[in-house]
Amino acid sequence: MKKSKRWQKEEAILEAVLFAMGTSVEITKLAEVLEEKPETVRVMLSDMKSRYESEGRGITLLELEDAVQLCTRPEAYEYLVRIAKMPKKFALTDTLLETLSIIAYKQPITRLEIERIRGVSSGHAVNRLVEFNLVAEVGRLDAPGRPLLFGTTEEFLRCFGVRSLSDLPEMSAVQIEEFRQQAEAELQMNI
Repeated sequence: MKKSKRWQKEEAILEAVLFAMGTSVEITKLAEVLEEKPETVRVMLSDMKSRYESEGRGITLLELEDAVQLCTRPEAYEYLVRIAKMPKKFALTDTLLETLSIIAYKQPITRLEIERIRGVSSGHAVNRLVEFNLVAEVGRLDAPGRPLLFGTTEEFLRCFGVRSLSDLPEMSAVQIEEFRQQAEAELQMNI
């Protein structure tokens, strides 16, 4: 059976909506989106499910009462588990390393304190470090607004090969003075 272009377009829309939602969606809502009758949407979904099965695709449609969800076929679960267990690789940019070192040496620390030290907004850097599980929220500061406090995680220790924070290298007085002079020079350039 050859499908009309409209039918193909509507199936593509259904597939995109179900993929993007990631959870079950009521058939009546799908019908509203397509401006079709629920019965028509049910036929489209049934056709999609049959095609997924006949083509041996890695996805299927799961029917749940009056809703439907795009899911992985059970036969693919073991491969999902394998990929989920693989170590995650991430690259730490200079900005992320700078932010991470501030958190490591000054923890627990608020985002505002990090930004004062760096002199620039650090929200994105902190969020990326949280995503990488190198930094986590460790509490709230007992101050107005109760800002979040950040600290390093066990994953940070593993990644950097240290057993505890006390194993982090200490900076000499000379290094601290050099950093202070560099920071002052940068501030002068920005004025």
